[in-house]
Amino acid sequence: MKAFVFPGQGAQFSGMGKDLYENKSVAKDLFSKANNILGFKITEIMFEGSEEDLKQTKVTQPAIFLHSVIMARVMGTEGFRPDMVAGHSLGEFSALVASGALTFEEGLKLVARRAELMQMACEQNPSTMAAVLKMADSDVEKVLRSVSSEHIVVAANYNCPGQIVISGSMEGIEAAGEKLKEEGGRVLPLKVGGAFHSPLMDPAKVELEKAIQKAVFKDPVCPIYQNVNAQPVKNPDVIKSNLIAQLTSPVRWTQTVQNMIADGANSFVEVGPGKVLQGLIKKVKADAVANSATW
Repeated sequence: MKAFVFPGQGAQFSGMGKDLYENKSVAKDLFSKANNILGFKITEIMFEGSEEDLKQTKVTQPAIFLHSVIMARVMGTEGFRPDMVAGHSLGEFSALVASGALTFEEGLKLVARRAELMQMACEQNPSTMAAVLKMADSDVEKVLRSVSSEHIVVAANYNCPGQIVISGSMEGIEAAGEKLKEEGGRVLPLKVGGAFHSPLMDPAKVELEKAIQKAVFKDPVCPIYQNVNAQPVKNPDVIKSNLIAQLTSPVRWTQTVQNMIADGANSFVEVGPGKVLQGLIKKVKADAVANSATW
């Protein structure tokens, strides 16, 4: 069985999508439609902008979404026949559009709104994230519990065995970081605008829920393994609830990959920019077959 997976924030690069735009008419049409929906020429930033330009949350999220969804559309009926799909954080929206649960237009509007709200939440509460390497999940969680009585700091991404991303206030990340280093962990600060997948995203969650509830969700063509519980879902109402919860809940990527493999996935195709997910999948299961999408 073939699983298609979609990357999240951090996979962006200058020039992303330009080859699709120049070589595929369906891609050109969708990029043009995206410019109109967003109200600015995101194509100019994606194709010609600097790395700094692309780091703006309001640009990063729609850009990665567009690259992923348009790549899936270009692959068409021959190349894109998923038995199951999943997306990492933002990538969950790409997976929902690619699998038919959301239209391109609805998906892009939700992603743009999500990016806007997350940016606002980041500005309200200065916060950050850090990657923790070389520690077991349970050991990281134990340290976080010891710090969380005084500071906001939580596990945000369970990326693969030995790699967790933590999220919280500046003070929380600093305090947890010191303790994690004492326990033998390696702590790498991430260049992000705020504490994604933490309680500090609560201000964004209220408005995002309104937007998600208004959107029309249909049955996807295959199960989508959602971030909040790593379980396969096809029911539109459950998909909505999980998507709302995702903003302040951890991304359970390790468990997602494990569950997809247990349910029969024998190859993974990463649809979108970069190769981050392929690397994570192979750390979950060393002999996993994982490649980039081609067109």
